[in-house]
Amino acid sequence: MKQLGLTDARWMKRRKKTRKERFLEEMDAIVPWQRLIDCIEPHYPKAGKGRPRIPLERMLRIHLLQHFFNYSDPAMEEALYEVPLYCRFVGLDLAEDTVPDETTLCHFRHLLERHDLGRRFLREINAELEARGLLLKRGTVVDATLIAAPPSTKNRSKRRDPEMSSTRKNNQWYFGMKAHIGVDVDSGLVHSVVGTTAKVPDNQVLEQLLHGKERSVHGDKAYTSAERNPTASIRDPGGIFWCMPYKRQPGESLPDWQRSINRKLASLRAVVEHPFRILKRQFDYRKVRYRGLYKNSQALQTKFALANLYQARRQLLAATG
Repeated sequence: MKQLGLTDARWMKRRKKTRKERFLEEMDAIVPWQRLIDCIEPHYPKAGKGRPRIPLERMLRIHLLQHFFNYSDPAMEEALYEVPLYCRFVGLDLAEDTVPDETTLCHFRHLLERHDLGRRFLREINAELEARGLLLKRGTVVDATLIAAPPSTKNRSKRRDPEMSSTRKNNQWYFGMKAHIGVDVDSGLVHSVVGTTAKVPDNQVLEQLLHGKERSVHGDKAYTSAERNPTASIRDPGGIFWCMPYKRQPGESLPDWQRSINRKLASLRAVVEHPFRILKRQFDYRKVRYRGLYKNSQALQTKFALANLYQARRQLLAATG
């Protein structure tokens, strides 16, 4: 490595604040740290006579860094040595503190999975957003996206993940899992997340995506049925208005008034695409990292909870000054 010169960042008078640095400053200001720490603390091992435990908040911050930038456990350990920005975010001083190794990060993740804390994180963050008046829950938009899984059989078991499956979309086959979400129609924030194998039809998990207080439910043609479409039943006995699009029959075309209604419904359903954009573009999560549905579903719960904070960051920052 070359010798440190006067042009290096630590000696510069004018230093540009990068987008990653601004992003971490914003998330540091809006994440409800104490709420999340209170969820983990009853399950976090207490310090004994041996080596001192790594502070819980530091482990939580490292865990969220992994979700922000889609780091594996080994890559996260090396990044803490290489990127000073990450050390500042987690409160780590390389001259005095010990960097958690990949095994410690793996054990902490298993602790969260064992106690279903990914789902708890989503619930706590949504409670914080609802207390600030950002999550209204008057209507729900439902949709799903495919998350790819490695199709290779070059592993110890010599086969693909048995809990993943294949499905066809637009005449193309995909292998992996499916992330189903229920989104608040007014704010666009996610309130329900369900992870299934890829071949599960969307309408089979619809009831799990509803919180029970909806006045309306919006979905695409994958959620329509004989009971849920504009021509058969406008409102169900529970008082929910089902806003499903009109379906075109084979060999026929929809009249202009039905196409106009479908366009208006599509503009309302567009809010459900924003969390998917944050998940796949901002957090760079396009392929599952673990084997099995449960581990990946726990990761999805945490990622969509953080996506809610990112989506509402401007209102939260304005409220906190």
